[in-house]
Amino acid sequence: MATQEYRIISGEESEIHNEPHIEGSRITVRDVYVRVEQRGTEPERVAERYNLDIADVYEALAYYHNNPEERQAVEARHERARDEAKRRSSLTPSDSSR
Repeated sequence: MATQEYRIISGEESEIHNEPHIEGSRITVRDVYVRVEQRGTEPERVAERYNLDIADVYEALAYYHNNPEERQAVEARHERARDEAKRRSSLTPSDSSR
């Protein structure tokens, strides 16, 4: 019987942004989720673009959905970083209504 070897490194074990990612790559689980489920990129295209096995893409998506607490913590960190960047920025959006 063959055994499945999973390639997702948890956020606690990750040295890449303290986020879960695919072992042997710098591609985070969140990156895969955003590309496939938010932007609508085909999983095969994501695998091809990042030189991943298609199984890695689906495993990352499954990990994203199976670990809601970790996902929420990652999203909260991204939101805090985004808010901090906005606070520090001296740039303002242009008024496109002119």
